[in-house]
Amino acid sequence: MDCLEMIYTRRSIRKYSGRKIKDVKIEKILKAAMLAPSAGNEQPWHFIVVRDKERLKKLAETHPYGKMLASADAAIAVCAELSLSKYKHDMWVQDCSAATQNILLSARMLGIGSVWLGVYPVEDRMKSIAELLEVPDGVVVFSLVSLGYPESDDDFYEADRYRGDRVHLEKW
Repeated sequence: MDCLEMIYTRRSIRKYSGRKIKDVKIEKILKAAMLAPSAGNEQPWHFIVVRDKERLKKLAETHPYGKMLASADAAIAVCAELSLSKYKHDMWVQDCSAATQNILLSARMLGIGSVWLGVYPVEDRMKSIAELLEVPDGVVVFSLVSLGYPESDDDFYEADRYRGDRVHLEKW
């Protein structure tokens, strides 16, 4: 599979087969996440890998759009340690977005389904998930990514979302 095919067939997969993801694949996903670009190469991220079924179930109950977490084999919480980001503006948001995207793309490359669940900037989500994952002060939970093998490889289909009316040349 080439890079464009991987991107074109990346889907939000919410139903999983129950097949276990090997630790080596989780590590590959995390390595890809940590290779994301970051402002000033500060890399303010931390990652919490959740595999415990009870904790995944609690995450599913905590996040309003996270029902799939209850049947996921794993989840990764992408977090930012704010003291590692020295910029005046919150550049860590872009850094963690890029890391989250790399998680999604590397999961797709490995045949693993994923869903990006937004946490930041919704205060109640940030607080409840941080409490559940015992995140220390000064660290923000940015996103959750649900991971599991899809019920069928047909779940990875290509959608055509290209919108020429959203492309502007030289000026608006």
